[in-house]
Amino acid sequence: MTAVRDRPRRAGRPLRARAAGAALLAALTLVVLTLAGCGTAGYGASVAPSRMSVSSEAFVSGILPQRYTCHGEKMRPPLNWSGAPEGTKSIALIVDDSSAPITPTIYWLVFDINPGATDIQEGALPTGARQALNSAGTATYDAPCPHGRAHSYRFTVYALNTTLKLPDGAPLQAVWTAIAAATIGRGRIVVTGNP
Repeated sequence: MTAVRDRPRRAGRPLRARAAGAALLAALTLVVLTLAGCGTAGYGASVAPSRMSVSSEAFVSGILPQRYTCHGEKMRPPLNWSGAPEGTKSIALIVDDSSAPITPTIYWLVFDINPGATDIQEGALPTGARQALNSAGTATYDAPCPHGRAHSYRFTVYALNTTLKLPDGAPLQAVWTAIAAATIGRGRIVVTGNP
């Protein structure tokens, strides 16, 4: 008779759960890497997205004014962009904390912006654009809230070869993955937010 202590034991989660977790982590890492640099043109083959220019009259000397943070009025800042490549069917915007590039905090994710649009006005959302859930679980601009030290925030504009046709308040990962699969152009401005 074999004693219970002599039977091999599996540590931690069952193999199936560990495999599913590893697959999810791998998929999320691929999405992050794709959004950080290359697009996939919708077919899985990496291509370098066209460069776009992004600017804002609100960001002087690379500083995010407190007006646009939790320390101020929590307003959405104005942004301008140019250089969307031919074939752009929609524009998307992601605002995140570049201090955490692997699992970033997403403050704002806007998609299905009209392809002819070249800006977002302060406090406004372009007509017809939708907002995905952010890291806080809300479909709005979650004003960055730097504490303790300065943080760098990325405002990245994506030109997409399709409209996403996802609902307002769609899950962050679903929209993020769809943006990665459709990116044909990208531009970014990085600003510093102070506590």
